[in-house]
Amino acid sequence: MISADMEGATGVTWTDDVVPGTEPWQRFRRLFTGDVNATIAGLADGGATDILVNEAHSTQRNLLLEDLDPRARMLTGKHKPLSMMEGIDTGLDGVVFLGYHTGAGCDGVLSHTYLPNQITDVRLDGTPASEGRLNTALATEHGVPVLLVSGDDKTCDDARDYAPTATTVAVKHCVSRYAAVCLPPSRTSADLTAAATDGMRRAGRTTPSAGPHHIDVEFDASHLAQATAVIPTVEQTGVRTVGFDAPTMTEAMKAFKIVTAIADGAAQGKYG
Repeated sequence: MISADMEGATGVTWTDDVVPGTEPWQRFRRLFTGDVNATIAGLADGGATDILVNEAHSTQRNLLLEDLDPRARMLTGKHKPLSMMEGIDTGLDGVVFLGYHTGAGCDGVLSHTYLPNQITDVRLDGTPASEGRLNTALATEHGVPVLLVSGDDKTCDDARDYAPTATTVAVKHCVSRYAAVCLPPSRTSADLTAAATDGMRRAGRTTPSAGPHHIDVEFDASHLAQATAVIPTVEQTGVRTVGFDAPTMTEAMKAFKIVTAIADGAAQGKYG
């Protein structure tokens, strides 16, 4: 499976590049699709016979199905129970994190964790957690190895910690949250294809490892902590922080989705 996010795609550097409906988004969704196709080609070259692309950014309707490599299938649309990782529990032999980014409060192009702005820190069992770290914990629970992670150079650095055996591809080098030195698609496509082929050497289910987890979330405003603390099992632990325990990572991610949805709904205009 390819879990495909957009902030870490080739050329993407600022908000309008990834906001559905904008003129830049129309341009970058083509580059995003190109990254996905390059990865599909590499996985197929490495021996993959069934490739599922989980469209994982924002509305989850960004990739161009009409341009998708026919060797893959695409899961698109919102309200998937496991969101970015929907399908991880179906007996996969490996997962690719394509177009990923660093976590909330960290240096990196368009860095965030689930919400673009309201969350300033997420910790999984006490460790700062990007979406990649959270999703790796979920993959580990289901015995699925992470084969490849792509994004900016900061994302690759992060991945070497949470998925040390995965191949990494930096399609751009971070200058700031909204600027990067970018490689052209002809170069990133070749790099992604080669890395995906290499990643297939590590494909194959591992022993599932399930267990309890604790997640802490820090917001940029107190009312978001107050709003999310009404969720059963979620406790307000500080003026702007909440935390919760879950018996498995699957349950932890479902609870985290609820926390982010309520926080997003509680934000009010420019004041958040």
